[in-house]
Amino acid sequence: MAKVETERRGRAIIVTINRPEVRNCVDGETARLLFDTVRSFRDDPALDVLILTGAGDVSFCAGADLKDVESLMARPGVDESGPMGISRITDLEKPTIAAVNGYCLAGGLELACWCDFRIASEGASFGDPARRWGVPLIDGGTQRLPRIVGLGNALYLIETGIVIDADRALRMGLVQEIVPHGQALPRALQLADSMSEYPQVSLRNDRRAVYEGLSLPVEEGISLEAEIHRSSLTDREMADKLRRYGEGHRPPFPRPPSESRAVEER
Repeated sequence: MAKVETERRGRAIIVTINRPEVRNCVDGETARLLFDTVRSFRDDPALDVLILTGAGDVSFCAGADLKDVESLMARPGVDESGPMGISRITDLEKPTIAAVNGYCLAGGLELACWCDFRIASEGASFGDPARRWGVPLIDGGTQRLPRIVGLGNALYLIETGIVIDADRALRMGLVQEIVPHGQALPRALQLADSMSEYPQVSLRNDRRAVYEGLSLPVEEGISLEAEIHRSSLTDREMADKLRRYGEGHRPPFPRPPSESRAVEER
């Protein structure tokens, strides 16, 4: 079996780190396969969403394979793509979701933070216990974590090496939904299907405006937003959706799982 497995599901691709015998730790070959897969996704017009997950129910990814660090650092292109394979890829225009089961630690946490957002199953855990060995975060963790959870929470995780459960990760904003055991991937696929139904020009432009505006003052960010969305306002798919809206077409609102159940019960 390949160390990275891929499966197309509609207009989404599931990318699975497939080394459950070592808690889906990443070695040089795995990093290369992740890189190649993400590049293929980027260039494939038939795919809208990438879902990153780990094989089995024990671990999403427990980080770099510390018993084979040499293969990570010796891999051609490591300086451009990052030791874990994809952390320095920043030119994607399409959404990415992490479906987290079990351990999401160290470099695995950095891979999850590379994704746009994270769906976690009950029992998932997050942190940087590699702090114990002096292994640094060099796959974007020091940059993405503060942007996701805020400075204090990021430094709390980075400096202490503490491991937190899914509930605390949700309160921090590190994960966006917690689902029952084994349901992270199905929920991510459900969201991916919904996202693929939306007009893609405005969705991708919104995503681009968020990322490119992060480092800008608000006034410059608003100007950037207006410039980016010039193409959104002339998109034929949006015009067709608005026409259908005028005809009374009203798709249901997407809701988090707990809210969906509450609505159904009422």
